[in-house]
Amino acid sequence: MALVDCNNFFCSCERAFNPALMGKPVVVLSNNDGCIISRSEEAKAIGIPMGAPLHEQQEVISKHGVQVFSSNYTLYGDMSARVMSILREEALAMEVYSIDEAFLQLPRNFSEEHARVLRAKIIQWTGIPVCIGIGSTKLLAKLANRHAKKNKTLTGGVFDLANYWDPEGIMAETPTDGLWGVGKNLAVRLKGMGVKTALEFKQADPASIRKSMGVIGERLLRELNGISCLELEEMPPDRKGVMASRSFGSAVETLEELEEALANHVARASEKVRRFGLLATRMEVFLQTNRFKKEEPQYSRGIGITLDRPTHASAELMTAARALLKRIYRPGYRYKKTGVQLVNLVDEDAYQPSLFDFDQPKARIDVDKIVDELNHRLGDPKNPVITRASQGTDRSGRGGKGWKMKAERHSPHYTTNWRELPVAKAG
Repeated sequence: MALVDCNNFFCSCERAFNPALMGKPVVVLSNNDGCIISRSEEAKAIGIPMGAPLHEQQEVISKHGVQVFSSNYTLYGDMSARVMSILREEALAMEVYSIDEAFLQLPRNFSEEHARVLRAKIIQWTGIPVCIGIGSTKLLAKLANRHAKKNKTLTGGVFDLANYWDPEGIMAETPTDGLWGVGKNLAVRLKGMGVKTALEFKQADPASIRKSMGVIGERLLRELNGISCLELEEMPPDRKGVMASRSFGSAVETLEELEEALANHVARASEKVRRFGLLATRMEVFLQTNRFKKEEPQYSRGIGITLDRPTHASAELMTAARALLKRIYRPGYRYKKTGVQLVNLVDEDAYQPSLFDFDQPKARIDVDKIVDELNHRLGDPKNPVITRASQGTDRSGRGGKGWKMKAERHSPHYTTNWRELPVAKAG
């Protein structure tokens, strides 16, 4: 088993298309440019903490010339897909664990040297550096990856725990809260049992672990001892719901602006539902002020309805969402966020209508699918080229109306927008 983890993924994506960033401290910000969510090794070295608010790091950023970027999730998602496609060619089976991590089931003859060749291939084809950890179980592969990442100078980004001469030495140096699946609460419980390291956990009495930590603890113990209990999830679980929501770039007070913001969220959510071949049977809309501004009046409300019939048609969902928003909107508040959730999803092909269901309007669905295809061909799904009038007319997504998310340091969509492709000039 192997765990492949992209290093400082968001920062690495920015560097892949801007070589001038190599060797410089780089950070990527959360939505609305609020907090730091990705740091290059150089940014970590000068003491910038993960999750720190941007405004608290301005002095350090200015002093060290830190390069700051707004989140470019479209770029990151596309680069992730490229890395995962390379990994699939090497694996017998694969679980995409997150946007920058994947577990691989490997052939028995797969060696550390093969892993180094794979790592070099990913860097050459995508520009994204990765670390690869190899172990006999998912937990041990994760532990090997941790060692590879923490000791890149020695390991070269690849570490095979399964064939290492002293695996227990690695475990003795690893605190229990450094193990995958052991959160703060479990670590505290283990400490109360006198178990502080991965090695002590490995050598613990299974009956005591099961009594104190239940089945989860026993599975982790078995995984540490090389007994596989956590299978690869090759197929993602069925989607139960789709949510679309973003905090506003600045506070919004008028119903008209809230309706426009909500229409954009509904358009995004309905596109996702169509993409997965699903229908929504229930819709929920929520609205809230900024709870961190204690000096301002606070209001938060959500409301939901069961739809007359399952649908993924944008127009129908927008009409329903607008009606729900009007029911919960209260004037006199400065709103920070609104959003929509489509839940109780059913498979489009397996849905069985009731005796009294009318036929779904085919023309409207065809229009939605045509618009989806054009937007995927011509632009960025989060800033589509073709929209409905209820979504507003300023489609830049970079400034404009107050509900639009702040992204003042946004890099181009290098791989998904024809108008923003990188240009190479011959000398």
